[in-house]
Amino acid sequence: MKEIKFSLVYRDMWQSSGKYVPRKDQLEKIAPVIIEMGCFARVETNGGASEQVNLLFGENPNDAVRTFTKPFNEAGIQTHMLDRGLNGLRMNPVPADVRELMYKVKKAQGVDITRIFCGLNDVRNIIPSIQYAKAAGMIPQATMCITYSEVHTAEYYINMSEELIAAGAEEICLKDMAGIGRPVMLGQIVKAIKTSHPDIIVQYHGHSGPGFSVASMLEVAKAGVDYLDVAMEPLSWGMVHPDVITIQAMLKDAGFKVPEINMTAYMEARRLTQSFIDDFLGYFIDDRNKYMTSLLVGCGLPGGMMGSLMADLKGVHAGINSYLKENNKHELSTDELLVMLFDEVKYIWPKLGNPPLVTPFSQYVKNIALMNVMFMVKGQARWTMIDKNSWDMILGKAGKLPGKLDAEIIELAKKNKYEFFDSNPQTNYPNELPRFIAEMQEKGWDRGKDDEELFEFAMHEKQYRDFKSGEAKKRFDIELEAAIKEKLLKHNIEIPNIRLLKHPNAEPLVSPASGRVIWELDYFEGSSEPVHGKMVKEDEPICGLQTRYGLEQIGSFCTGRIVGIEKKQGEMVRKGEIIAYIEKK
Repeated sequence: MKEIKFSLVYRDMWQSSGKYVPRKDQLEKIAPVIIEMGCFARVETNGGASEQVNLLFGENPNDAVRTFTKPFNEAGIQTHMLDRGLNGLRMNPVPADVRELMYKVKKAQGVDITRIFCGLNDVRNIIPSIQYAKAAGMIPQATMCITYSEVHTAEYYINMSEELIAAGAEEICLKDMAGIGRPVMLGQIVKAIKTSHPDIIVQYHGHSGPGFSVASMLEVAKAGVDYLDVAMEPLSWGMVHPDVITIQAMLKDAGFKVPEINMTAYMEARRLTQSFIDDFLGYFIDDRNKYMTSLLVGCGLPGGMMGSLMADLKGVHAGINSYLKENNKHELSTDELLVMLFDEVKYIWPKLGNPPLVTPFSQYVKNIALMNVMFMVKGQARWTMIDKNSWDMILGKAGKLPGKLDAEIIELAKKNKYEFFDSNPQTNYPNELPRFIAEMQEKGWDRGKDDEELFEFAMHEKQYRDFKSGEAKKRFDIELEAAIKEKLLKHNIEIPNIRLLKHPNAEPLVSPASGRVIWELDYFEGSSEPVHGKMVKEDEPICGLQTRYGLEQIGSFCTGRIVGIEKKQGEMVRKGEIIAYIEKK
């Protein structure tokens, strides 16, 4: 009788639902109850964007990680984290010395396993992390981002797994981030790995979004999988993961050996999690992420980014309908525009080389598609606006694309005089730790236990500075107040007298004309606006203004930091109104 073990993806449950994760004190409450449930051999405690998010609401992530991992370590439950290979724990590439330090720090903090993935499935970005993790004493779980296309076949993934195992991977994870991996294909991949390498641990991670994941779990179980990632109420299903109760019952009926669930503890963990939602986390959870949608089957976008997608769509929707109305054309509903966007993603994805639609590349493809739709509705050409990060992906600076670029894209790159890059991406990002060490010495900042504060500064430089200065906590308080007001207004509840903080040390950026604000759709994880907190130089373009006569760029009047956003994506602004606040440096 084959034994299947369960892993609770407690971090991902939150980050597939909304923006923030529980505080340290909340994690301390939930950990012993998760242990008491008795059904989890592993728990995902950190990684991805969670530590950046801690900094964003003014909490030290190192304290949170140590607090959450400690009870699981003592109970003999393995802890695991998510890391993005070349990008470490952030959205952009990380120097090799900072990547290497990460594994030493995380091992010291009590994290047993690191789930290493590359958003392009470029093994060159994964293999160094396998070596760094092993040197630090962590278990390297090399990860394949699962998607569905003519390029991404069972053979493609089987060959990739062989490369990773040959490089020293002790475990393989199938990361089905959008839940669009077809069950039969997933079973074929797992069976091939277990047949050739019976001692290699295989774990499956599948989001619920389009509805394949339960069938996928049964198929990979039959093929020999060892661990399945599951969630629990009130954050299971929707864009998250299947609930442990359902998966346990299905596998038990199919003849597998599975652990029993202490339902008293399950209900208590459910209650506690709901209390965290009611405390403040629920203000940042998009209701749409509670539902599954088969629309994801066609476009393949991951459920975890649906919240940001809908926010972007809302702003662009207003601009499109304003144009259509002025030109006596049929206005589009949100659903019509959403279908147009999904169709555009499906159309451009192979032209862009079929990058797996996972962070950050899902955001880049979505951004391009959204801009294409906006400009095409107005009678303008496709590819009119492509942001820098998307170009870096296209040009190969983040890694090798799985498929071939369309001739149209190659010609566009040549027209813009861009150069393609085919060497190891890490060579673009030289070591930086000495710079951070010197600055911490100069400022008198403690490098922390096991150099954890040094690591946090080097990994999340801007957010760490804001955390140390107190700016992060101040900004979060403003954001929370705004979120409470929005929720109350939505439910027609009288708004209490909430005192909103101002920006006493900043000056306003005033709109030179009337139009609709278009912020660069350059996804910055965990931020309410793409540019909030960004350092800008004098005359540097900050945003666009869609006017009657075209798109006008608005530059900064000084060198400084953007500390306040008054006009959100797609909002109308009149000439002379304030768009943002900039604090001079």
